[in-house]
Amino acid sequence: MITVYATRWCPDCGRAKEVLDTHRVAYKLVYLEEEPSARDIVLRLNGGMRSVPTIIFDDGSILVEPSNSQLAARLEQAQAISKGAEPPE
Repeated sequence: MITVYATRWCPDCGRAKEVLDTHRVAYKLVYLEEEPSARDIVLRLNGGMRSVPTIIFDDGSILVEPSNSQLAARLEQAQAISKGAEPPE
């Protein structure tokens, strides 16, 4: 399952949630304000920066502050792979 590290006040986090919801993708939403360990995870993954949204995919790949088109392309790639298609070169 995709994990999204976010904050409640972040407009980019809300935008990423909308993209995920539009693509009907299951994800776990973790708010940094509510999970103290989440802040540490985000800081470690982003070289000390508290950059959100930080999105971790099933394969371990990460997107940080993606645009709508970047996130949509990554979701479409993941859906194609799960359906048995070869990933693009």
